[in-house]
Amino acid sequence: MNAGLFASTAVLVAIFSCTTAQASPVTYQKEAITESNLPVFYPQLKKKMAYQSSWLAGKYTDFSLWKSNTRKILRQALLTPDSTIAFSAERVDQQDRGSYIAEKIAFNITDESRVQGLLLTPKTKGPHAAMVLLHDHGSKFDIGKEKMIRPWGDSKQLASAQDWSDKFFSGRFIGDELAKRGYVVLSIDAIGWGDRGPISYEQQQALASNFFNLGRSLAGTMAYEDMRTVDFLATLPSVDPQRIGVLGFSMGAYRAWQLAGLSDKVAATAAISWFGNYQGLMTPGNNVLRGQSAFYMLHPGIADKLDFPDIASLAAPKPMLLFNGGKDKLFPSDAVEQAYNKVHAIWRSQNAESRLVTRNWPALGHVFYREQQDVVFPWLDSWLKP
Repeated sequence: MNAGLFASTAVLVAIFSCTTAQASPVTYQKEAITESNLPVFYPQLKKKMAYQSSWLAGKYTDFSLWKSNTRKILRQALLTPDSTIAFSAERVDQQDRGSYIAEKIAFNITDESRVQGLLLTPKTKGPHAAMVLLHDHGSKFDIGKEKMIRPWGDSKQLASAQDWSDKFFSGRFIGDELAKRGYVVLSIDAIGWGDRGPISYEQQQALASNFFNLGRSLAGTMAYEDMRTVDFLATLPSVDPQRIGVLGFSMGAYRAWQLAGLSDKVAATAAISWFGNYQGLMTPGNNVLRGQSAFYMLHPGIADKLDFPDIASLAAPKPMLLFNGGKDKLFPSDAVEQAYNKVHAIWRSQNAESRLVTRNWPALGHVFYREQQDVVFPWLDSWLKP
C-alpha cells in the first residue's frame, strides 16, 4: 500500500474512533414529520409567509393596478387555459314551480367538459338580477347542485337533498328561496359531486395528484369552472349581466369569495361559513391540514404570496358579506377575526367599508340557518335589485 494513503487512512480511523468514544450529542434531525403531517420546521416556514402580493404589503399606490397584476398571478396559478368552445346550451327537462320555472340544462363549461346545471327563472318580465350558487363539500358527494336547488325526477336524490337542507339550511332550498324573490338562479356540480361523481373521500387525493400529472390543478379547474358559470349566466337574455351575485356555503363560501376575486362580472358576494387566515387555520388538528378535501382549495405557489383575505379583497370595493359561526370548530374565532380585520383594512383603504359586512354568529356552528338567511337575502336585494 502507498505509504501516504496508509497514513491518511490511519488518521481518519483515529478521528472517527475518538468521536465515537466521546459519544457526542445527536446534532442531526431524527424526525421530520409531526403527528399532524406537518414538517417539523413548519413554524419557520410560516414565519416566511409574508404575503408579499397583498395590497397591505405596501408595494402599490394604485389599487386598480394592484388588482390587475395580482389577479394575473392568481389566474396563472389555476393552471387552466381559457376555454374557446361555445356554451351551446340545451334544455334537458323543466318543471313549473308557480312563480318560476325550474330547468335542467346542459352546456359546455370548458373545452373538455359538458355539464348539467339547475336553472331557475322567474315568470316576471326580465332581465332579472341573477345568482350563482356554489355548493359545499360536506364529504357528501351524491348531491352537489341539488344541495342548493330542489331536485326532481329522482326520489332518492330528493330525499338526500332534503336531509341536507334540513341539517344546514333550516329545511329551505336556498336557490328556490332566491327564485321566489325574483332572481334567476344557476348551480352546477363541482368535479366529484352529483352527476360528476360521486367519488369517495379517499379518492380525492389521487384525483388531485392526477390533475397535477396532467399539468392541471383540481383546485384551479374548480375555480375556473366557477368563472365560466358566471360567464354563461351573463349570456342569458333573462339575466341583467350587471346584476349577477354569487352565494356559497362552506367550501362554496370559499368558492364564492375566490370567484369574486377572479371575475369582474360578480356584482355582490355572500359567503357563509368559510373564512379565516392562513396563520390561524394552518395549525395542528385543523381540517385544512388533512389533505384530501383540502386539495380543492390549494393553488400551487399562492400561499406565500396571498393570504385568504387577500384573495377575497381582489373583489374590493364591490359589496361582500362574510358570515361565520362562533361554534364552528373548523374555523377558530381568532383566525376568523384576524381575517375580518384584514379585509376591513383593505375595503377601508378604498373608502368602501360600508360595502363590507362581516359577522361571527356566537350561538351558531357550521350552518346557514333561517335567521342568517333573513339577513343575507335582503342584503343581496339592496345591491342587486333596483
